[in-house]
Amino acid sequence: MSNSETFANKRIGILGGSFNPAHRGHLHISKQALQLLQLDEIWWMVSPQNPLKSSDNMVNLKTRIESAENVAQDRRIRVTDIEIELGTTYTAETLAKLKQNFPKARFVWLMGADNLMQIPNWKAWQSIFKSVPIAIFTRPTYTNRALAGFAARRFARYRVAESRAHRLSAMQAPAWAFLNIKPDAISATRVRAGIGAVKLY
Repeated sequence: MSNSETFANKRIGILGGSFNPAHRGHLHISKQALQLLQLDEIWWMVSPQNPLKSSDNMVNLKTRIESAENVAQDRRIRVTDIEIELGTTYTAETLAKLKQNFPKARFVWLMGADNLMQIPNWKAWQSIFKSVPIAIFTRPTYTNRALAGFAARRFARYRVAESRAHRLSAMQAPAWAFLNIKPDAISATRVRAGIGAVKLY
């Protein structure tokens, strides 16, 4: 990764995940984030191994990175395995290290509504909300449950109106916005099962 000055004042979205495999849903969220949040670029942070996921059906990291690079096809999307370089496993510690290594960058954590439901199971999850602004995107069948869930209620007073989401990267954490984008129903589970072609658009 380039030195910290390269990213000074850059508005950077971080989309973490297994990317097992990368698919058009990742690309869809990224393109929406670039536009709605007025980001300069997005880092696809390919996780060596998600602590909450089984490794049984996980292909090797090199293959998943290649999958992500094949799907990204956008100069504003940077595919990275930076957690290996940082020596981190959990999102909270990864974000802390990123802020330390790139102090002038303006990071926004990107995730789907399904992860808003699950985030209380993540290690030091509240420090994620307190570390960087967060943009949460619609996922089919999850939205209502996610917004009624524990994390959304715990940080309800820090929710930013969707109309102000374009300023999220300049806000002090905790700050989060829920973006009601038109969803793409493709998921990695469906892709692995051969349901739905992985088409670029």
